Amino acid sequence: MSWVEKLRHFNEVHSKENAAGGVEQKSDDALLSEYYSQFKDQKDDKKYTLIPKFYSKPPSDDQVLQQKLREEARATFLQRRSSELMDNEELQKLWSILEEKHTPPDIGDEQMISFTDFMKIRDLISEKCRSFFTAKVFAKLLRDDPYGRVSIAQLFSYIMRKVWLQQTRIGLSLFDIQGLGYLKESDLENYILELIPTLPQLNCLEESFYSFYVCTAVRKFFFFLDPMRTGKIKIQDILACGFLDDLLELRDEDLSKDAQETNWFSAPSALRVYGQYLSLDTDHNGMLSKEELLRYGTGTLTRAFVDRIFQECLTYDGEVDYKTYLDFVLAMENRKEQQALQYLFRLVDLHGQGYLDTFTLNYFFRAIQEQMKLHGHEPVKFEDIKDEIFDMVKPANPLKITLQDLTNSGQGETVISILTDLNGFWTYENREVLLAENQDIG
Repeated sequence: MSWVEKLRHFNEVHSKENAAGGVEQKSDDALLSEYYSQFKDQKDDKKYTLIPKFYSKPPSDDQVLQQKLREEARATFLQRRSSELMDNEELQKLWSILEEKHTPPDIGDEQMISFTDFMKIRDLISEKCRSFFTAKVFAKLLRDDPYGRVSIAQLFSYIMRKVWLQQTRIGLSLFDIQGLGYLKESDLENYILELIPTLPQLNCLEESFYSFYVCTAVRKFFFFLDPMRTGKIKIQDILACGFLDDLLELRDEDLSKDAQETNWFSAPSALRVYGQYLSLDTDHNGMLSKEELLRYGTGTLTRAFVDRIFQECLTYDGEVDYKTYLDFVLAMENRKEQQALQYLFRLVDLHGQGYLDTFTLNYFFRAIQEQMKLHGHEPVKFEDIKDEIFDMVKPANPLKITLQDLTNSGQGETVISILTDLNGFWTYENREVLLAENQDIG
């Protein structure tokens, strides 16, 4: 007899027994009601108190003693974790061991190490280093060496990077007073302020400029990592982005001039941005009016666009401060980035409806046409530009352009430039001529 027949026979026998014994077959609804009633009857059962507590609410502002205790406990914990990391002397010793125990033959100037020698090193190093000498780490670094070896330089660089990340996380966590895993703006300001003396490339800054430098540096973190303007950034996000690499690059005393010019956190860059702000502030009141901001860059931003900045951004008696100006500069200088495009889209989204329609495009392009007339040029017809923009973007809805459409098309920077900046529009209109000139130069 097969298992199917056996199961059928079993069900038939038991159904007959239940029928003969008068056993009532309960419906699903009846069973649910029965079990629910039993659950309600057990509501006074204290067994739930046996569940271990896994969350403690942080102390409130008025619980001073509890807050101090929490801070001291966290500081002690972080110091202990810091002591578990390798210091420079231990790293140098590790490098010496790697060089001594490498596995020949070398590949050019690059020394390699096999898995067998890699595991032998575990017995020669301190406990702090051993977590990096595992099969998993070796497999991560394994490339296409014919002998199945890894580069000792890559291995050492990997270990250095991991140690640096752990040290940096501990350093940032010291400023996370509540231990919730994120930093507020004031926390990050304090972190960077304490970091300044350790960065040789910032030695040229006067202490009177420190507050402006800190503001300049912090705004980049918050502009890109807090686009929803919550006022806090996860420490994990700070570590994952490359901004800390750029900031700590300033420890290099031999950093080239070109590298400093392209690094937002360098002294020349911070002085450039602040110098531009001061030059725009013609009445020297520390704030920028619409007329002053219109002179930004090449002075070809349209009034319609600048008006939107003052409508959407925080102002003080109709003027913007340095912090708002920094957000604007970061958006204008990084128009290809998603966060910058999101910021600029909010400005050109005239009615806050989440998309750009023909009316909105016409509103902003009229200001471009007016500037063209002022410069003695024949204005381009709006219908032609409108068609070109929709052809470039290819929106999902043929009558509306959303932020997602601009992102998907990769043309967000171009569209924003066409609508807000005469110089940007001129560059787009003459793109073929400029391309030919660049090819001739090349």
